[in-house]
Amino acid sequence: MLKVRGGEKLPEKGIEKVLIRGTNWIGDVVMTLPAVAAVRKTWPGARISVLAKPWVAEVYRLSADVDDVIVFEEPGRHAGIGGKLRLARELRGVGFDCAILLQNAIEAAIIARLAGIPFRAGYNSDGRGLLLTHAVRRTEAIRRVHQIDYYTEMVQALGCTPAGRDVHLRPGRDYDDLAEALFRRFGIAGNRPRIGLAPGAAYGPAKKWFPERFAAVADRLGGESGSQTILFGSAGDRESAAAVQGSARHPLIDIAGMTNLKEAIALIARCSLFISNDSGLMHVAGALGVPTIALFGSTNPVTTSPVGERSVVIHHDVDCSPCLKPVCPTDFRCMELIGVEEVCAAARKLLSIE
Repeated sequence: MLKVRGGEKLPEKGIEKVLIRGTNWIGDVVMTLPAVAAVRKTWPGARISVLAKPWVAEVYRLSADVDDVIVFEEPGRHAGIGGKLRLARELRGVGFDCAILLQNAIEAAIIARLAGIPFRAGYNSDGRGLLLTHAVRRTEAIRRVHQIDYYTEMVQALGCTPAGRDVHLRPGRDYDDLAEALFRRFGIAGNRPRIGLAPGAAYGPAKKWFPERFAAVADRLGGESGSQTILFGSAGDRESAAAVQGSARHPLIDIAGMTNLKEAIALIARCSLFISNDSGLMHVAGALGVPTIALFGSTNPVTTSPVGERSVVIHHDVDCSPCLKPVCPTDFRCMELIGVEEVCAAARKLLSIE
């Protein structure tokens, strides 16, 4: 395991209330959970609260290592300078002993300092080193490892006890009840295999496989397994989902932009297979233990591949990948090389229908 260099360790005793500033993207949140588990293992009797934006809060609520989720309401009551001061006052009222800042932005350190939290720890990124009492040097080497290791190495440098790399999201019974209600709402059959597709990607089109190929996969697998295909995504993914629907020979169930995160999680958990571009829902599916096929083009599977023992990455090495660009400046060969039959073959293996 790659080691990073930190300064003074956080105290082993006297930490009763811990604030963790969570990350802002769904996939990043999933990849922070082993670091959160390490914090819990280090201070098992402490009350651990996570400060998170509304659109990712549900993932942290599913973690057994988190006691409370404090919603950072921006946009909303915590927006602007006045909102940040209001948030700092609210946090000060809780009396946190320690803040561990998984988010890299200077804003996280400013809020923790204004909240009067005595121990403030995190990577020394974004010029915030002087605001931290315990700064960990963020080296070039640590920025090249998988994001799970990026976060766990930081908390270990602060003295936290390793808790492994596994990520398991285990929704409760309320999710089962919610899924049944959503089946009725969207006309999803409860007695057929369900394949989830996530054809969108927030970062840009360079992360998106071709909609006509997603559609071809759905048609083939539907014919072979009798499965229903559900198109997942946010409101921003509606165009991508509609393009897949328009290319398919058979009707698909398009719920892109029609669910909140909790509802999406409830349905993904009931899928037999999930096929996705590099996206937040890809990470959620892997963490739920759903067999997942992840399609990587412009981004780097070394750093952001999905968790889960039943996750498969399809990626072809080309000289310009990973470019990490939102729009391909050349011929999109990284995605062009991923064929329909290659994805179907991986799906058949995961579905055990070969």
